Amino acid sequence: MNHSSTPIPTAGADPVRAPGRHSPVAGAPVLSTLVARAREISQGFLKPHAQQTEESRRVSEEATALFRDAGFFRLMQPAQFGGYEFGFSAFVDIISELGRGCPSSAWGCSLGSVHQWLIGTFPAQAQRDVWEQNPDAIVCGSYAPTIKAEAVEGGYVVSGRWHWASNIDNSQWAMIGVQFAPDDETPTPHAGFLLVPSEQWSVHDDWFNAGQAGTGSKAIDIKTPTFVPAYRKLTFAQASSNLPPGAALNTNPIYRIPFLSALPVCLVSPILGAAQGALDEFLAMAGSRVTRGAVAGGGSRLAEFFPVQSRVAEASAMVDAARLLIYRDIAEVETHAMAGKAIDVDTRIRNRLDHAFAARLSRDAINAIFDNIGGNGLALSQPVQRLWRDGNAIAKHISLNWDAVSSMAGQHLLGLEPKGQY
Repeated sequence: MNHSSTPIPTAGADPVRAPGRHSPVAGAPVLSTLVARAREISQGFLKPHAQQTEESRRVSEEATALFRDAGFFRLMQPAQFGGYEFGFSAFVDIISELGRGCPSSAWGCSLGSVHQWLIGTFPAQAQRDVWEQNPDAIVCGSYAPTIKAEAVEGGYVVSGRWHWASNIDNSQWAMIGVQFAPDDETPTPHAGFLLVPSEQWSVHDDWFNAGQAGTGSKAIDIKTPTFVPAYRKLTFAQASSNLPPGAALNTNPIYRIPFLSALPVCLVSPILGAAQGALDEFLAMAGSRVTRGAVAGGGSRLAEFFPVQSRVAEASAMVDAARLLIYRDIAEVETHAMAGKAIDVDTRIRNRLDHAFAARLSRDAINAIFDNIGGNGLALSQPVQRLWRDGNAIAKHISLNWDAVSSMAGQHLLGLEPKGQY
């Protein structure tokens, strides 16, 4: 890819009118109603309970019930199982709003909601297994394919421990990453997912973290060899294609979007919200807070200091830029999908770069704000310090790791074979 071939938004790829902001399902709520509800939950429940969520090290049952009742887990779920089939643009609107109040809780809702979309790309019987008896079922996941699945008659046998399954405490199913041996369809070793109900696994509590402590990202334990039917399999290659198995059942074009072209926004959306939340919090504080001035400036309002003014402006610009990048990319992907166009490699890698860069911008915005907060900002009751820890934790997620993603994009720009996931 060179500058002349860098993707530019196509005609109609307008972030404001992105296809994913509209549901094709009769009776689905309009997006503005869902966003208003997200704002109400964020400020009325998540923010006041953020410290409690952190101390509990999990997303609460109360928050999960609010998300469910508001329809957030139905946002990208297939219509035949009660879902609304919105796209990723609507998803970002809602999850980033929740992130303003509590990034950990937003993260739990984010993974629970986006996995409804990903399950919609699995084979039909797998979808029925998950939702036919319980349309409200939530799926947690551990993507890293570190454990081998043993092929047996009719399926696979697995056992082991899968780490970092966010929101596991509120989930009825798990999506585990595994390595498959060569088979008739794929003649080489390959990676993918298997779906396992909660009756076949237990929670291993190893989540004790300085940031995103409330996500409950504990481990999935399958202690004894467990059979998983072959139809509950989705390979990474299938998920990355423009025609995954579930596209035969769910014809909405959103289920033909390659998962790495868009799915990482589930990681970016909470930090977009965290950055906006930190800015909101500081602006509310700066107008009335008067410095004690142990060295200089005592008795002056915080808002009157030039460095404070400059950093706030910088943070605001970074928040804006991060959001615009993500909205531009998602609008383009959704527009291409609706037109039946494949998402090419240039666009996929550009999007992966923007996922990481938007997270970096959001983190830097939070850091700029935290630099202004002073000693009082270190209190555990102060929301900005939690947003600071959560934002920095999110930016360290392997899928958003700047060095890894930027080097992959740089290789592609320089005409080399890109090494990474796109």
